[in-house]
Amino acid sequence: MNPGFTTSRRGILKAAVLPVAAPYVSRLSWVQGSPMQRLQYAAIGADGRGGADIGSMISHAQIHIVAAADVDAAAQAKVKNRFSELETFFDWREMLRSRNDEIDIVSVSTPDHMHGIQAMSAMNLGKHVYVQKPLAQSIGECRAMQETAKRNDVLVQMGTQGASSLYDRMATALIQQEPVGKISEVWTVSGKSWGDTKPFSDAVDPVPEGLDWDGWLGVGEERPYVDNYYHPKNWRRRQEYGCGTLGDMGCHIFNAMYRGLELTAPTAVRSATAVPNRYNWTSNERVEYRFPGTRYTESELRMTWVSGRESPPAELMSMIPEGTNFRFGCLLVGSEGVLMTRHGSSPMVLPREKFAGVRPEKLESMGGHHHSFIDAVIAGRGDGELLSPIDFAAPLTEFILLGNIAMQHSPDWLEWDSKKAKIINNKEASERVHRSYREGWAVMGAGGHEG
Repeated sequence: MNPGFTTSRRGILKAAVLPVAAPYVSRLSWVQGSPMQRLQYAAIGADGRGGADIGSMISHAQIHIVAAADVDAAAQAKVKNRFSELETFFDWREMLRSRNDEIDIVSVSTPDHMHGIQAMSAMNLGKHVYVQKPLAQSIGECRAMQETAKRNDVLVQMGTQGASSLYDRMATALIQQEPVGKISEVWTVSGKSWGDTKPFSDAVDPVPEGLDWDGWLGVGEERPYVDNYYHPKNWRRRQEYGCGTLGDMGCHIFNAMYRGLELTAPTAVRSATAVPNRYNWTSNERVEYRFPGTRYTESELRMTWVSGRESPPAELMSMIPEGTNFRFGCLLVGSEGVLMTRHGSSPMVLPREKFAGVRPEKLESMGGHHHSFIDAVIAGRGDGELLSPIDFAAPLTEFILLGNIAMQHSPDWLEWDSKKAKIINNKEASERVHRSYREGWAVMGAGGHEG
């Protein structure tokens, strides 16, 4: 069994459902007469994706960054160089405790295994949270995060930036125009691969000066430091800390298709590829899902995810015009043709000759994924105008993580009971729905104290 997973829900629910005072009522510091007249912002994760999130956040006129936490001193130095007045921390818990009264919103841009504990801790302290994709590393965490956001009356936006782009919004609208008729099958493609077929590295290297390795491991299994094996980038390949290619790109690529077809939870899933060992994700993924039908599908929907060297059938790929960039996207197969969505590009309807007159609906540009989150917090609008709010992001991430569970049990079909959060035909697989945190790590509760 994969290290870090447990048969009990107690681990995750103990971490998430701590005693908390009455539901949080927004205390926006800029409303209370702050001389800055801005929301006070703190970042968890300051380099790479974290640095990009910081840049997008602070580009909003009503944001003032006050603190950032990162386990790497080099990352702290970079953000400190950008914002000299900023206070930096190695331990994100210390940042939330010491600057609690000043912080309105928090971004979480860390390796996947830390999303749940960091986001829920911020929520329990009454902070609105922007958390990178995938929302969490386990299905149990996804559900606990929904509960935590609701209980604390805070807004949560998942960092699928493309969801707010014209491309994804046009694709969603085009799907619902039904130009190719009812959809019976979907092929979802990622040309990226975050797998590793090499044997697990048992090397032990000195921890670099300025890196808090124990803090980086966080809730995950304790392991020795290995140069470039985990930090700063290759953690996505490791089952204990990342979610592989499906976890990395699925939330982006599935977004328009999942939203446009109005899908719910799948009923079954299987993987046709094997995980090379218990530590790493596979390099070439093929995962099949079965979804209940919707008003936009013929009946039950068959959906297949492929990554790396795996590919949709040749007859579908041959329909794509030569020179068209289709490295990331979906092929939605209907009774009259194929609708192609593309991550970062406009959708198409194929064959192009047959559907030459079909055009996506013209839409107005949005202020951006980060800005829409900030605007919703300021206006107190709730999550109705967000495109990756917690109640959308959690179910989307859940079915993606279900595919990762299937990879551990390839090629068996796993039958999923969403209401019970249980795989009903495989006890060992169902044990992976929830995970426990490493001893000494728990979600922070009201007042900034760990449970």
